Order: sequence, then structure tokens, then C-alpha cells
Amino acid sequence: MTTDRAPLTPIEERIDRWAGARAEVAGSGGGAWRRGAVELTSFGLKQAWACVVGGIMLVLIVAARTLYPDGAGLARSDLLLLAAVAVQVAMIVLRLESLRELGVILVFHAVGTVMEVFKTAAGSWAYEAEGLLRIGGVPLYTGFMYAAVGSYLVRVMRLFELRFTRYPPRWATVVVAVAIYANFFTHHYLPDARWVLLAAVLLLYGRCVMRFRIHRGAPWRRMPVVLAFVGVAFLLWLAENVGTAAGAWIYPHQAGGWEPVPLAKLVSWLLLMMVSVVLATFVHRPREA
Repeated sequence: MTTDRAPLTPIEERIDRWAGARAEVAGSGGGAWRRGAVELTSFGLKQAWACVVGGIMLVLIVAARTLYPDGAGLARSDLLLLAAVAVQVAMIVLRLESLRELGVILVFHAVGTVMEVFKTAAGSWAYEAEGLLRIGGVPLYTGFMYAAVGSYLVRVMRLFELRFTRYPPRWATVVVAVAIYANFFTHHYLPDARWVLLAAVLLLYGRCVMRFRIHRGAPWRRMPVVLAFVGVAFLLWLAENVGTAAGAWIYPHQAGGWEPVPLAKLVSWLLLMMVSVVLATFVHRPREA
């Protein structure tokens, strides 16, 4: 593992400096409650920034469904692809993401698209049958939804200076991630191994503790890494409910009208997220606490 601090982008540096300056003022006489308020605000700002690509994608999906006219010359799904490409280009041009990070994000983009093509063909979910920019039943903008997960993970690792105690060997995490990804395909033909794979994730990461701090100079906080995984999976489940409510895609049980996505999908999101976690460690190697 390495101990060097991942460099922040200019916006992230400004957030960090603001939080540090406010914490210094709060510490000079504001009391513990004021220091806590500064940390909470900084934590929220950094989390919002880490989610910026996913948040933009969700806003675009909802706006395209509610504001874009049906039957327009440019299909809604094609418009979303062009908008998603513009967002990604802007992130690089404005130095809000590094080219190294972009490489891993694009890998997860491809990983997600391949799974989408297979899953839609198998009837697991479906998209509108419109637009030219698609592979089979999958509009190409959907890969950017998976890329947003990768973007969040690589960003959050540097924003909070994540360090780990008892992080599992990377070779073991890669083996489990490959098995998880394969199971998304093979469970259509073989017994579903998701619960075995979930147990493997808990065994691998169960003893791992994550240390982070809200800004430079702030005290280090601790959290079981599995708890962080569950929290992110829950947010993805909420985003999925927004996406299906907007009609971006539907599951078979929603064909007669929108219903919430079953909470059991949390397991699927947690497992899929492990693939992204492993990819992210090839950009920012896990640092020893």
C-alpha cells in the first residue's frame, strides 16, 4: 500500500481550504457544536461533489422525461447520450477529473454496457424502443450511469483521504469481483451464487476499517468499510427508484404501473459496486491507516 496523498482538483482544494478556515475560526471560540457543524457542512459539500456526475445524469434523465417533447426529431435517449458525453468532456477539460481516473471510469462504463446488453436481452429490464444510438435494446447513454458510480468512488477516495486498516489483498478482491460480475450472467443458466458471493465480500472486508477526515487538520474518523458499502448501495437504490419512476427503464413488475424497486435489489447493487471498488483501487491504491 502507498501513503501519498492523492492530489485534489482546484474545486476540491477550495472546498478543503474553506472547511479548514471555518474550522479554525470555530475552534477559536465557537465550541464543539460549531466545529461539528463545519465538519458536517464540509462532509455534505464533498459528498455532493463526489456525486456530481451521477447527480447530473439523474437530473438529465428526469428532465428529458418531463420536459423534452415526445416525438421530437432527436430521440430522447440520443439526446441523453450527447448530453452525457458533453458532461464527461467538460469534466476533463475543466480538470475536474484526471485522465487516469477517466480510464477506470470508461472501463466500468464498458463493463456496465456489456451487462446491460445481456440483461435486457434476457428480459431483466427494458428501455424505450427509440433512438439510433443503441446496442440491441440498450441506449448508449446507460453506460454513463455505471461510469457515474466509478466516478464517485475514485473521487471520494481522494476527497476524504481514505485509509484502511486490514484491507484485504488486492488479488483476493479481484477474484471476488470477477466472480460477482460473472454471476450476473451465469445465474440465468446456473444456480444463483449471489448469497455465496455476498458472504465472500463480508469475509474479505468484514475486518476492514476505513479512516477518513473531512478536511486537512480535522480529526480522523473511523467507519467499518462494509457499512460504507451498504450506505452507497442504498443511495444507488434510491437513484434507481428515481430513474424508474421517470420511465428511463422499467422492471417486469413495473409494466402495469410504477412500483418501488424491491429493497432486495440492495444486494445486487452492493455486489456490482464491488466491481467498481476494485477498479477504483487501480487508480488510488488503498492506503494504510
